[in-house]
Amino acid sequence: MKRLLLVLLGVLFVCTGVSHFTATDFFVEIVPPYLPAPLALVWISGVAEIALGVLVLIPATRRLAAWGLIALLLAVFPANIHMALNDIHPAHAPAWMGQPTTLALWLRLPLQFVMIAWAWWYTRDD
Repeated sequence: MKRLLLVLLGVLFVCTGVSHFTATDFFVEIVPPYLPAPLALVWISGVAEIALGVLVLIPATRRLAAWGLIALLLAVFPANIHMALNDIHPAHAPAWMGQPTTLALWLRLPLQFVMIAWAWWYTRDD
């Protein structure tokens, strides 16, 4: 089960990272206004998600990549808080994602901690 969830974690981050380049406008819209260079932040986080999603699948880099995923999840958490507090529904949400409801914006906050716990599982020896 742990191996299957590892592959799922890696694929999830790679796909999400790729979406930063296929749905760029959506991700730019959700960058909080107090952060500089939203487009650059979207591209940087997309590259990080792809790289860490791949590296977590490689035994030699798994632990470090899992810590990197935790750091990334913490780094993007302010954007999720910003979206929920300001009830932001991006105009450029990809069709596959649909328009997030207000409830979905708030549910993303605790889900972020589930994702952190999931990544943390791979920081430990088997």
